[in-house]
Amino acid sequence: MRVDAHQHFWRYSAAEYGWIDDAMAALRRDFLPSDVRRDMTLAGIDACVAVQARQTLAETRWLLDVAAENAFVAGVVGWIDLQAPDAAEQLEPFVDRPQFVGVRHIVQSELDDQFMLRPAFLRGISLLEARDLTYDLLIYPKHLGVAAELVSRFPRQRFVLDHLAKPNIRAREIREWEKGIRALAAFPLVFCKLSGLVTEADWDNWTPEHVRPYFDVAFDCFGAHRLLFGSDWPVCTVAAQYRQVVSLVEDYMADRPDVERAAVMGGNAARLWSLPAGEFV
Repeated sequence: MRVDAHQHFWRYSAAEYGWIDDAMAALRRDFLPSDVRRDMTLAGIDACVAVQARQTLAETRWLLDVAAENAFVAGVVGWIDLQAPDAAEQLEPFVDRPQFVGVRHIVQSELDDQFMLRPAFLRGISLLEARDLTYDLLIYPKHLGVAAELVSRFPRQRFVLDHLAKPNIRAREIREWEKGIRALAAFPLVFCKLSGLVTEADWDNWTPEHVRPYFDVAFDCFGAHRLLFGSDWPVCTVAAQYRQVVSLVEDYMADRPDVERAAVMGGNAARLWSLPAGEFV
């Protein structure tokens, strides 16, 4: 099974998607499973995991309904207010939904760089392990040290780093980012998505050679057994088409053993989230 570990779906409204600025104006429309299914099929991708883009319980419910109606949406990483006193109660309606596999908070937008170490947030994270849910780290390189401290406090919790913490590929900045990545990858239950990198490069002029050094670090730090392919569709489309994003990872791994390529392109995601095997129609 080949799995895209990071996709988004939405019904667009300016009020709810204010982060889509003028530079990303092409994203100011609805993006639904029917819009990506053909591209996935042509690229040989069987299933996907949908990831939250708004911080509302309504979106989490909607994504789970989308997954129930589209078999190839095999998992949902949703949102609850992890800082809320009733965070456990917010989780309860979702934990019995088979597609609900994890939780994410848009930490990159928080003004407090120490946000992930707030006591209320830590209490929320503590709810996830017992419910067999992962937590997605959506952060910038400046947050990597805080992320490592967070992970150190939850040695049995599984974490997933989104987009390699968004390194500044445009400026070829790698040294400090690499230090932070290596420190975070030292924790064995941290996985990492090979996703979102074309949008951290020069949208109009990126080449695979610009991204390769960051892949080198990721494979060296995490190993093929903790890396997940993700497209970050439709956000990726401001810089590349779906097939290009798939090829970027596949071409990089062309000389690697079959078992490693199969793991990154779906096996790791299926194992991490216990995704169902079978036909996704």
